[in-house]
Amino acid sequence: MNALRGTAPGRRGVLLLGMVAALAACGSTAEKADGDNVRSDTEPLERRFPAFGPLSDAHWLGFALGEQSRVPAPGPTDIRVVGFAQLRHGAGAAIIAAGERHFQPEAPGPLPGPLADFTPQGANWVRSASFDVEMTRDNYPGAFYLDPASDRVCFDTMNPSAATDAVP
Repeated sequence: MNALRGTAPGRRGVLLLGMVAALAACGSTAEKADGDNVRSDTEPLERRFPAFGPLSDAHWLGFALGEQSRVPAPGPTDIRVVGFAQLRHGAGAAIIAAGERHFQPEAPGPLPGPLADFTPQGANWVRSASFDVEMTRDNYPGAFYLDPASDRVCFDTMNPSAATDAVP
């Protein structure tokens, strides 16, 4: 009996192996992180946010929420699309001046780490809840921050649908 005990892992050994396996799994999930691949293509953004017109100098992420979770949730997955883009010259001021949108100073909330290097320095962000509704057509959650001096936009949306996807 003692000979078997020396070769087979005991209860503590099995628990230790289980903890090591769990930590290894967490490590590989953390490496995937929330969309480490910063994208620079503008076509997907222009399709989803046509009111901005042509965009340039885009830096954005699109990732499934819960990617860092140890156990994926079954069913539909929410996709967060967040980042920055350059509007055409004067577009930021034109958007703010048009209509009764009541833009107020407001900075974007915490953004994913990979976007930190692309965050415009010295931006004076403004936001309007009514403009958010215009942009999303009230079909999905989203916030849009504008810096009229630099014509930059910061967007943070959940499941943004293309304009052609909207139900009349």
